Amino acid sequence: TEPTNFYEYMIETAKIARAKGVLNINHSNGYINPEPLQELCKYLDAANIDLKGFSKSFYKNLCEAELEPVLETIKTLKKSGVWVEITNLVIPGHNDDVKMITAMCEWIKNNAGPEVPVHFSRFFPMYKMTAISPTPVSTLEKAREIALKTGLQYPYIGNIPGHPGENTYCPKCKKMLIKRSGYSVLNFEIKNGRCRFCGKKIAGIWA
Repeated sequence: TEPTNFYEYMIETAKIARAKGVLNINHSNGYINPEPLQELCKYLDAANIDLKGFSKSFYKNLCEAELEPVLETIKTLKKSGVWVEITNLVIPGHNDDVKMITAMCEWIKNNAGPEVPVHFSRFFPMYKMTAISPTPVSTLEKAREIALKTGLQYPYIGNIPGHPGENTYCPKCKKMLIKRSGYSVLNFEIKNGRCRFCGKKIAGIWA
């Protein structure tokens, strides 16, 4: 569930975990007021934020929310030294427009940094959106291509186990560093936070 729904419980357990040397990770829609977010950042090591689209109308019509607070959350997390990753569920006919994806990638690069991983996830019909078909693989591949051209170093394709876009590649020598299948890691070529082949420092938390 959305962790901000039980904020008090989350921050109390985060304090205990931090005291015991356990990393705290948050997966959120990013909709939280600045003051509680700043307090949470004191105990948060990493966060994956669902940036559901990149237009005010998308957020208003599909999420009954606003885009700007989510963007502010991403910037606050980044400034606070929290490791940030972004997930974008690509829904056919709603947030799969090339211009929207391009604008989103450019914003991420300029406001969060080129090293922030972005996960383009495949949509599957359910609940109130059963009439929409699953996201074409080609759409996700195009989104990842746009991200790379924009300058993002770690774009991924999600919800398609076994796709090459699941893997981590070195931004410098382009060799595969982490091979994945779903949630399983099949091969790992990062040593002391660097590419084992060319020595480039790879962004992330490795210890």
